[in-house]
Amino acid sequence: MPPSASPDHDQRLKVLLKEFFEAFFRAFFPAWAARFEFSAIDWLDKELFLSPPQSEKRQLDLVARLQLRPDAPPPRAGVSDLVALVHVEVESRASALAFRPRMFEYYVQLRRDTGLPVLPIGLFLRVGLDGIGWDTYEEHFWEHQILRFDYAYVGLPALDGEQYATGENLLGVALSALMRLPAERRTELHAESLKRIARSAENDFRRFLLAECLEAYADLDDVQRKRLQELLTTEEYQEVKPIMITTYERGIVQGEQRSALRLLEARFGPLPADVKQRVEALPPDGLAQLQLDLLKAQSLKELHLQD
Repeated sequence: MPPSASPDHDQRLKVLLKEFFEAFFRAFFPAWAARFEFSAIDWLDKELFLSPPQSEKRQLDLVARLQLRPDAPPPRAGVSDLVALVHVEVESRASALAFRPRMFEYYVQLRRDTGLPVLPIGLFLRVGLDGIGWDTYEEHFWEHQILRFDYAYVGLPALDGEQYATGENLLGVALSALMRLPAERRTELHAESLKRIARSAENDFRRFLLAECLEAYADLDDVQRKRLQELLTTEEYQEVKPIMITTYERGIVQGEQRSALRLLEARFGPLPADVKQRVEALPPDGLAQLQLDLLKAQSLKELHLQD
């Protein structure tokens, strides 16, 4: 099933992109990847108070403050300090019409609040456009163009999923489930993708994030799902089983997340957004351990949920 506008998908993609931010650029904007220094990313507070007439608070998806490498060109003329913001917004709606002015509003506010150059990027889950490119928001007064704002985008549904599923970039492998895939190859590509994630040198947490994303967005019908289960019972795919998460298991994990959050709030009061995100990013064994550690912990810092 195609993704819907739900907190589950939003949180999943935010956690995944934050963990694989450099891989995101290498998968979709390789020329830009060579210009950023990814070793020390400063993740900024994502709450914006928009100016009147909205005067409302908005929660942005990802805002990263990065250094540019010394050999990178400055983001714009007259800028000598090689520091910039990257703003990535995930969009699951089937149209970009409402998204375009929202990206412009966010850009203006980020520029005003920080004074830094901002690179805005939209990640579309249901809008393909040209796959990877620049989209535009315009405002006119009669026949005159008053404003033009461009932002970079990745339109996953328009990309060749087989190319990414068989490529070297593991984030591309995980996101290939949201791309264009031949129906007759979907099951085999899904199984191969799981195997590649399982065999990767990533740690357990990062493999879990990749596999969970692939499973969550796999658009397999009953016949394809049955074929997948048959493939995964063969010896060739035995290593996949430890990273698989079924729909039933996903429901259990979500229940554990809600339980952990309730216990934390009962103990420490209302939780900051970043603490909730860390809890929701924990794998099943991490959630279980968190609830055990909560019995004796005196602070969120002791639970490694706060810096």
